[in-house]
Amino acid sequence: MIQVAVAGASGYMGGELLRLLLRHPEVRLAAVTSERSAGMPLERLVPSLRGHAPLVLEALDPERLATVAECVFLALPHAEAHRVVPVLRRHGRRVVDLSADYRLRDPAVFETWYRTPHTDPDGLAEAVYGLPERYRKEIAQAQLVANPGCYPASAILAVLPLLVAGLAGEGLVIDAKSGVTGAGKRLEEMYLFTEANENLQAYGVGRHRHTPEIEQELTQVAGAEVRVTFTPHLVPLNRGLFTTAYVPLARAATTAEMLALYREAYEREPFVRVLGEGELPSTRAVLGSNFCDVTVVAEARTHRAICLAAIDNLGKGGAANAVQNLNIMYGWDERTGLEAPPFYP
Repeated sequence: MIQVAVAGASGYMGGELLRLLLRHPEVRLAAVTSERSAGMPLERLVPSLRGHAPLVLEALDPERLATVAECVFLALPHAEAHRVVPVLRRHGRRVVDLSADYRLRDPAVFETWYRTPHTDPDGLAEAVYGLPERYRKEIAQAQLVANPGCYPASAILAVLPLLVAGLAGEGLVIDAKSGVTGAGKRLEEMYLFTEANENLQAYGVGRHRHTPEIEQELTQVAGAEVRVTFTPHLVPLNRGLFTTAYVPLARAATTAEMLALYREAYEREPFVRVLGEGELPSTRAVLGSNFCDVTVVAEARTHRAICLAAIDNLGKGGAANAVQNLNIMYGWDERTGLEAPPFYP
C-alpha cells in the first residue's frame, strides 16, 4: 500500500479523485489541500464523503506533501503545477498532473495558448502524456504523468484507429459537447443554472485551448501534421462528454471494415468499448466510470467516416483515467479501484 495526496481537492475533479482513491485497495489518502478551504474538515466541503475521509484540508505546501506521500495528484488551476512539480520531483515523488501544464511538449505552444510562460522546462521534458491506450509502456516508467484533457481524451480515442490504419484524410472536424462540471467550479455567467439549464452553447470557437493538445497527439499517431477544426459546446448535464468527429477518408471503406479496425485496435483495452454496427454511444452509459464507448459509421455519399465517442468528463476525461495511470505506474492491474459499472440511470 502506498500513501497518496490530492492537491486541489475542493474542485469537481479533486472530489472525484477522492471518491475513487478512497475505495482503492492499494492506496491510503494521506493529505488533501485546498487554498480556498484550508482548515476545513474534508467531510464538510464534500458531504458525500462523510464517514469515509476524516481529513482536514491543508494549504498547499509541496515540501510537506513530499514528506507524507509517495505519489501526488495535482488538480490545480493551469500554471499552478509549475511551482509544485519541481519540488516533488526533487524529492523523488511521482506525480499525476490533471492540469494542462505538462501536456504540450513545446513550451512556446503552451505560452501561446495559455498566455503564461512555462517555468519548468525540465519537468516538461520528462513528462509522459497520460493516455494509456497510447503510452502505456512510457507511463509505467514515468515519474511525472500529464493526464489528458477531457476533450482530447475523447477525440483521440474516437479517431485513433483510422489514423493508425492510414485511412484519415485532411480536413478533420471535431464537434464535442460537455457537461457543466467540465468547467470546474467557476463563477462565470454561462455556468449559472439559469444560463446553462435548457440551453446549448458553443464556446471557445476557433480558439479552444485543447486544440493544440488534440493536434499534437494526432500528429504523433499519423506521422505527419494533423490540423483539426474543433468546436466545444456546453450542454445542460452535470457530467458527461460526447464527441462526433468527421473524418475525410483517404480511400473508400465500409462501416463493417472500419469497425473491424476499431475492434483490433482496442481489443486489449479494458476501458474502451467498441459498439456493434447499429449501436450508438450515449453519455448515460458511461457515467461515473472510466469507460469510453466508441463506434464509427461510413458515410459513402460524402466519403467520410463519422466517429462517435462518449465518456464521463470526470471519469475517462479526468480522475478515473488518472487512477488508471496510477495503476500502471505501480504495476497493478489497470482496473484496480475502477471495477464498478457506470451509474444508471
